[in-house]
Amino acid sequence: MMGYPTFHPMDFFSPDYATARQRFREAAQAAGWTLESHSIGCAAPDGGDLTIDAALSPPNPDGKALVLSSGLHGVEGFFGSAVQLALLQRWKGREPRVQYPKVQCLFLHALNPYGFAWLRRVNEHNVDLNRNFLLPGEAYRGAPAGYAALDGLLNPRTPPPRWEPFRLKALWAVARSGMRALKEAVATGQYDFPQGLFFGGAGPEPGHVLLARQLPRWLAGARDVVHLDLHAGLGRRGACKLIVDHALGGEQKARLTRWFGAGSFEDAQARDVGYASRGSLGPWLVSRGLAERYLQAFAEYGTGSALDVIAGLRAENRAHHWGAPDAPARREAKARLKELFCPDSAAWRVRVLEHACGLAESAARGLPD
Repeated sequence: MMGYPTFHPMDFFSPDYATARQRFREAAQAAGWTLESHSIGCAAPDGGDLTIDAALSPPNPDGKALVLSSGLHGVEGFFGSAVQLALLQRWKGREPRVQYPKVQCLFLHALNPYGFAWLRRVNEHNVDLNRNFLLPGEAYRGAPAGYAALDGLLNPRTPPPRWEPFRLKALWAVARSGMRALKEAVATGQYDFPQGLFFGGAGPEPGHVLLARQLPRWLAGARDVVHLDLHAGLGRRGACKLIVDHALGGEQKARLTRWFGAGSFEDAQARDVGYASRGSLGPWLVSRGLAERYLQAFAEYGTGSALDVIAGLRAENRAHHWGAPDAPARREAKARLKELFCPDSAAWRVRVLEHACGLAESAARGLPD
């Protein structure tokens, strides 16, 4: 990979949360960035503390800032952390052929450290954090039409069996309702089934509270912010789609097209890979008034079919809640979840790492314009 003379792209992927965090901290300090660690008050599998780590480069006098966050969906942090580490390593070198960002950079590592460490997509309260950022006046209650009818299929309250025809049942549900309708019913976000999939919580979670408290300080003086939140799972394997779920103005659309290319993003009015959701991070960020201009996008990298992802989430959720802690089925479900959201394939990892680093660098180059 150009710009990494002593590293292969695969080297940036860490085997576990503790290793990823340590490498992130060391890289941020080596780059001369300010580093902060904020405990969420939970323990990792090894008994250590779980933290959200923030690395901040020197302020930009023109008020331009790039935010790059990872691990909002826990286990997806393996991918996001690798991107952050690769960029820190690349920019630290200040090689002549590498353009160091002329903007302030804020890297947020492991917004859901519990899910990252324990191989879950959700946090310590079974909350999908990207359904937890409700706007003022919105209530933490309710579920999409159709979710209750699917609860028995999605969230069985029994230990995992040796074999179950979930795929056949899911295909029958798709045949009856269609994939788009099923995704809307399942993944929009629900607040009535605390042990179910896509649970949005009963109130603001620790990661939510931390961002509300610290972002105004981290971004003090910033007037123009672009925020890329790194994700994996949805879409064609290895392909990227930028998903924007807050209202976009004409200039913002032009920016995205100019930086990343025509057809590179999907906005709230036209969805293909994504789906409408409650409590999503983007609208909440924009509503906070953190900058005159705040553009947020989810950089989503596909790993497989939607049914495979749902099956993996269902199996892990079932094993976590209803299986024995030391059962082989539980270990297997969590290992499968990691593979679903960060495939061990060298081809996938090299491709998505190079592309995601390119996205961040394109935004950093474009912001000063």
